[in-house]
Amino acid sequence: MQLLDGKKTSEDIKNEIAAEVLRMKADGQKVPHLAAVIVGTNGASLTYVGSKVRSCQQIGFESTLVSLPENISEEDLLDKIKELNEDDDLDGFIVQLPLPKHIDEHKILMAIDPDKDVDGFHPANFGKMALEMDTFLPATPYGIMELLERYKVETAGKHTVVIGRSHIVGRPMSILMSRKGYPGDSTVTLTHSRTKNIEEYTKNADIIITALGVPNYLKADMVKDGVVVIDVGITRVEDASHPKGYVIKGDVDFDEVSKKSSFITPVPGGVGPMTIAMLLKNTLLARQIRMKK
Repeated sequence: MQLLDGKKTSEDIKNEIAAEVLRMKADGQKVPHLAAVIVGTNGASLTYVGSKVRSCQQIGFESTLVSLPENISEEDLLDKIKELNEDDDLDGFIVQLPLPKHIDEHKILMAIDPDKDVDGFHPANFGKMALEMDTFLPATPYGIMELLERYKVETAGKHTVVIGRSHIVGRPMSILMSRKGYPGDSTVTLTHSRTKNIEEYTKNADIIITALGVPNYLKADMVKDGVVVIDVGITRVEDASHPKGYVIKGDVDFDEVSKKSSFITPVPGGVGPMTIAMLLKNTLLARQIRMKK
């Protein structure tokens, strides 16, 4: 069994980007600038955004944090997005989800300029991805593809089972794994909460990508020997014996499933760090595209 180490790989990618930023500075070019919009004070969102801002500083990007009150109106948030769209100094920005219930997330994501949509969520970018055109890929699926490629995991002709059909992970993963070329060329089955007898699919899978959000869902008796397992799940589970009062669990019963796996991601330290690294890579790409224009 080989561990797909997202923590190490993400650091490698950040170092590669940092070297490119130094080269841009030496050539007198403007360095990439990423902004993050956060609405309210959701603890997990604050943690994610904080780590994104720190990562920007680490590799030499400019970064801006736009903190807005929980009770901001949808109209005022749309005005702020219009302002960011029109800001020539800004190469890309993200709006941290989830948003408060009184705001329509789809309306907000639609309002983002696709050329600055470094999260890869805008329908224009999602459509380009499905058509195998160059575009910003959603950061988490992009990170998974990068892990598969860097660890030289064979994907062509393999049966990939994706668990979960979210627009952020499951649906784009099913598209990317079936695209032509490496890593891709897989035969993909997309399963979800309404799929009956899901273990019939997982037992025959060469690669399993699970983004369900149910701790320890995937058990050893649900997989075959030599399976490749990508665990996107991240759930806080109360644990009085732990100093923080909780532990982070993935969708996979790691201790048992890892014994049957050829490759597996840990949680934490697997897919999570890759998401931020690929967001930075998308921002660098956005800067390069703007320079050409």
